[in-house]
Amino acid sequence: MNFLDQIWLIPLFPLLGAALMLFFGKLLDPQPVGQASGPAHHGQAEGLPHQTSLRKLIDFICPGMVLLSFVFSLGAIYQLRQLPGRVYQVIQFTWIAGLPFHMANGHLATFQADWGFLLDPLSSVMILVVTGVGFLIHVYSTGYMAHDNGYYRFFGYLNLFVFFMLMLVLANNYMLLFVGWEGVGLCSYLLIGFYFHKKSACDAGKKAFVVNRVGDAGFVLGMLLMMSVLGTVKFTDVNAILRSGQFPAETAGFGVLSAIAILMFFGATGKSAQVPLYVWLPDAMEGPTPVSALIHAATMVTAGVYMVARSAALFQLTPSASAVVAVVGAFTAILAATIALVQNDIKRVLAYSTVSQLGYMFLALGVGAYWVAIFHLFTHAFFKALLFLGSGSVIHAVGGEQDMRRMGALKNKIPITHWTMFAGSVAIAGIPGLAGFFSKDEILWQAYSSPLGSKALWFVGLATAGLTAFYMWRLMNLTFYGRSRVAPETEKHVHESPASMTVPLTLLAIGSVLAGWLGTPKLWNLGASFHKFETWLAPMFATGAAEPAGEAGHSASLEWMLMGLSVAVAIVGISIARYFYHNRPDIPDSLEKSFKPLHTLLYNKWYVDEIYDFLFVNGLGKGGGRVFGAFDRTVVDGGVNGAGWLTRFSSKVSIWWDTWIVDGAVRLTSFSVKLLSYPACLLETGRVQTYAFFVVAGLLAFFGYYIAR
Repeated sequence: MNFLDQIWLIPLFPLLGAALMLFFGKLLDPQPVGQASGPAHHGQAEGLPHQTSLRKLIDFICPGMVLLSFVFSLGAIYQLRQLPGRVYQVIQFTWIAGLPFHMANGHLATFQADWGFLLDPLSSVMILVVTGVGFLIHVYSTGYMAHDNGYYRFFGYLNLFVFFMLMLVLANNYMLLFVGWEGVGLCSYLLIGFYFHKKSACDAGKKAFVVNRVGDAGFVLGMLLMMSVLGTVKFTDVNAILRSGQFPAETAGFGVLSAIAILMFFGATGKSAQVPLYVWLPDAMEGPTPVSALIHAATMVTAGVYMVARSAALFQLTPSASAVVAVVGAFTAILAATIALVQNDIKRVLAYSTVSQLGYMFLALGVGAYWVAIFHLFTHAFFKALLFLGSGSVIHAVGGEQDMRRMGALKNKIPITHWTMFAGSVAIAGIPGLAGFFSKDEILWQAYSSPLGSKALWFVGLATAGLTAFYMWRLMNLTFYGRSRVAPETEKHVHESPASMTVPLTLLAIGSVLAGWLGTPKLWNLGASFHKFETWLAPMFATGAAEPAGEAGHSASLEWMLMGLSVAVAIVGISIARYFYHNRPDIPDSLEKSFKPLHTLLYNKWYVDEIYDFLFVNGLGKGGGRVFGAFDRTVVDGGVNGAGWLTRFSSKVSIWWDTWIVDGAVRLTSFSVKLLSYPACLLETGRVQTYAFFVVAGLLAFFGYYIAR
């Protein structure tokens, strides 16, 4: 079978699953769609609806559709390896044809956009992440959501999300990518607000939707400007034009290409939760835990990273824009890490961790290490999905509790969850041998050694690594070690999750250990088999330079030293967290009291949400609404009312003029005519007898006068 010609089926399978669920799923899941009980129901299933035999068909259909997409993805990628250029396009039809427009240079051009799919090394990595990790999350959801109302609706939204995400990463042009881009935004809104009777969930869904629309405005403007300058939005054509030498690198200033790059990056800050548009992602934890794992850890939030990597040819010509990307990424990474240090909600800690790790990816993109950013995206998908799903398993075990201060000593009660989360925590902390170490270390090395990097960026990345290790081990110690703080009535019901949840955790844990070995440092000299990731992606980011960024002019000893330093920082972070929250739990309380203002600042997330509420919600939003309302009432309505009064006044004047002048003149004329005609009326009676009388009288008078003479 030629899988390459059938890549259009990869997104079609989950679309079919979504259609079946959203149109006919009620027949398979007849329970009323009311308030889904949410995480608190886990472990308290008595009295709640259980799965019926028909409902189990949903467990087969929805994960099965994503599995089919995964199988077709594997087949297509295997065949792609055998193509010389490792690029394959399938054009289904011309979507937008013959649209005339004026380019920036004044030339009249014709715009065309295809409904086409592009499989290359970059999109191949993404479809494996979306379908592979997505399938495991679907399987996990069959256990986690088993007792929720709206079961079919949840899986319908989940399949629909996978469809739009696959459209996003397989599109062969920016316009079709934007269709998937907006689609995942819609699905994010639906899934975050899945518990629609819960106000906080509805508010979080609306917040995600609105904030993403702000970023999307930048994407649209950047795409339109690109079309105006280049005359196309097709990836292969855009890259060919930008790499042809037609546009020189904008090293001396900020030109039109830099403007396009900044606008596109602004769109990415919305979808991938970077400063200033990161505020929606932590609140998105109001959705079910599988949603957090799929959308806000492994797939949707990486869409911005993918889009910037896809635009590598553009950013390679705009070092100023790349510097902005690197600085924003580094700032976001450390800002989110400091907030995660003191959060108590287990999912919220992981949410800020996601924001921080996405900052790492943008740091890599900004210094020109595009393949490294995608490598970290790949490894992060495993351990972050694992950590989110593991947190769901913990929540399941403790009856819906999410506050880590009410957990503890769960290690032996839920051992599979513990050990899998242990693997994920070690991986994200950057301990050698696990996936997170390889991608994180490569980012730090590139930040230090790349011509676009700097020691300041490297130091921020290193500090973030230490904070990451600390807050992850704080999470592990508060959740699994020490004394139990679980409520007594809940503790007796603590139990391990079912196989539908623990098997995906185990597989993701294996990925968290092994995935990084596809991109080991060249310094290790392990052979070509351990550099597959860089080799696979190399054609996508080729610049024609003699050496890849970050390898010229730096010694191996320096790289060994920096690698050792990053590992040491991670170990120190883990050790301090272990000492604080296991050996001496009184120390964190003491530090909190001693540094109360700082703790309050971090706990309240640097008051960014409050600042945004003041500036945008209450300021530009409500305050601006009041100003515009007053303007509408006084100026707009005043103008309308004034125009109405003037119209009424002028109509009254017109009526008076018409009545007394125009009509008066007509009546006066008619009266004068009538008056003047009165003598004639005496003679002109219209009677024959009168006329005969006057004739006879006249004749008699005539003859009398004549005789008298």
